[in-house]
Amino acid sequence: MPGLIKFKPEQHILWSILIMTGLALGWSGCQNISSSSPENAWRGVLTKPIKTPHDYLFAEKTLSDGPAVTRACLECHPQVATDFMKTSHWTWLGEPEQRPGRDELLRLGKKNQINNFCIGIEGNWLKCTKCHAGYGWQDATFDFARTDNVDCLVCHDQSGLYDKTDAGLVAPGVDLLAVAKSVGRPTRDNCGYCHFNGGGGDAVKHGDLDGSMSKPVERVDVHMGRYDFQCIDCHRTVAHRIAGRSITLRTLTTGMVECTDCHSAKPHRSTRLNDHSHSVSCQVCHIPQMAVTRQTKMAWDWSTAGLDIAGVDDHTYLKTKGSFLFAKQVEPEYAWFNGHVDRYIKGDLIDPGTVVHLNNPLGSIEDPTARIWPFKIHQAKQPYDKEYNYLLIPKTVGAGGYWTDFDWEKAIRLNEQNSGLTFSGQLGFVETDMYWYLTHMIAPKEYALRCVDCHNQGTRMDWQKLGYDGDPAFSGGRSHRRFLERREKINK
Repeated sequence: MPGLIKFKPEQHILWSILIMTGLALGWSGCQNISSSSPENAWRGVLTKPIKTPHDYLFAEKTLSDGPAVTRACLECHPQVATDFMKTSHWTWLGEPEQRPGRDELLRLGKKNQINNFCIGIEGNWLKCTKCHAGYGWQDATFDFARTDNVDCLVCHDQSGLYDKTDAGLVAPGVDLLAVAKSVGRPTRDNCGYCHFNGGGGDAVKHGDLDGSMSKPVERVDVHMGRYDFQCIDCHRTVAHRIAGRSITLRTLTTGMVECTDCHSAKPHRSTRLNDHSHSVSCQVCHIPQMAVTRQTKMAWDWSTAGLDIAGVDDHTYLKTKGSFLFAKQVEPEYAWFNGHVDRYIKGDLIDPGTVVHLNNPLGSIEDPTARIWPFKIHQAKQPYDKEYNYLLIPKTVGAGGYWTDFDWEKAIRLNEQNSGLTFSGQLGFVETDMYWYLTHMIAPKEYALRCVDCHNQGTRMDWQKLGYDGDPAFSGGRSHRRFLERREKINK
């Protein structure tokens, strides 16, 4: 008939989906396939306790250093240091876990593993442990059993005056009495002191955590910006054990914070949207960009360090560290993830002819427990031993360290005892990558992904890489097969 729009046969399927869902996820047509009424996610939000004033409790105290503050805290809270010492924030190690091909149980963490930012803390404790919730971790002899080494203030200061320096000690000039009088429930600034600045600067490590999250507008994060959530509203804490985990070091799934801690597993009015939830994580649609307002580090090449180059900024090159690539408003990378990761363990053999994956997520389209997740993938070029074929940890900090003498062989030899890695003298640089899953910077629903961002020639998803024959709206997929089966039943 003249004037009628003609569709290709496969396009009928897509437009059926789009009409039901609504391009803007707001068409009245969505109401006709309602699967449930709107959820009440507030039922999952815990009531915030009333702050207990502490100013009068410290009125007669003399506080000479950080451990003196802790001893004063323990007078009223005698159990907290002992509880805290059992957590990964203190030990920088995870729970014992069994890894394939190994008989012994391993405890993995920042304390003993390799990353592709500053590489490793062993031999470099002095600078790395500025972010440890303790005082004085400057070498391998640090006493993890001493209760007054615990730093209460870094998590509980509400004055904004607190600061730490090398080995996690209190920075000179801090008014400890004023800080101690201010203590209260941890805020975003307390958590962000370390987590916003991981890797040596704001937004360096995380694509979804930076200083903008201290007071975010709702466009950056709807939970924190619109509803004033604090970190521990989601990362709930029992006996100082904070819920949540990073996949950059540990491989266990225990302790993860999930959207379904508050939200329903099927939170949308649209059945079609809810049908995505078994294959697509909430974060895929609700984190359309990472590094929304501030640049995050995407690549780091250690092999170029040591040169005197004029006219470059510190987001491009540093003599101490090499070359960098930063970016903001970046589309995430997507991969199947079943909650487990593989992990390069210090001392493992590598193939220097390929990219070394330090923590690639596990899962596939055939894995019913896996869903598609958004990731920041940080790429690097870092030192390895060309004879023994394993990654190396150089001493970067202090006398003889690379940042002082710019001598790679010397820096690695000095760190052999600390790292436990023998150096053959044959130094090379190998490409590595690290996956950082994205779960903060949740955009309001008005800015979430739309159907056409992924489907009907949308460029966001690499469907072949994810294991599909093509766009699953046409070629079929885990969700789409179920949709076709239901439609076939209805037609019968």
